[in-house]
Amino acid sequence: MSLLLDVSKLREPHRHIERTDEPSAFGAEEIFRIVSPVELVFDLHKDQEKVRIVGTVKTALELDCSRCLEGFAVPVDTAFDLLYVPASAVPDTGEKEIEEDDLDTAYYREGIIDLADVVREQLYLALPMKPLCQEACRGLCPECGTNLNFGTCNCAPAWEDPRLAPLKALARKKSDA
Repeated sequence: MSLLLDVSKLREPHRHIERTDEPSAFGAEEIFRIVSPVELVFDLHKDQEKVRIVGTVKTALELDCSRCLEGFAVPVDTAFDLLYVPASAVPDTGEKEIEEDDLDTAYYREGIIDLADVVREQLYLALPMKPLCQEACRGLCPECGTNLNFGTCNCAPAWEDPRLAPLKALARKKSDA
């Protein structure tokens, strides 16, 4: 089943579409891996050349924790509301201030909307700002690289703040006296 939606062939003004696609249909991404089938459910409303797509995307992603680098699963269930207009309908007037409505407007070419792009965009928008496998993730030891969530190490912190050197010298003088 193709992920390309040919809106130029749609004759009815409203259509409800439900589909499930395997993760391989969306290609590989650098930041995440799609690990379960992608459920895409949406209503398509066509008004001449304008097409509004309102629906949801459900799947599960695997991300790498930003502290310990271990992979973990994140369920995604996100809603979207997008307006598509033909790219040829956009006047090329140079610079233009973006308005609030422009943020939800996308463009299609040659009567085709790529649903894979719609899904990828929604998945990127659903990603957490800082992916953590757990809120209390302890991360990796900066010296030996041990995952501190699974064990401990005997490394001592080697770095000392050079701005504190004068205070340490004073402390040594007091202890010597």
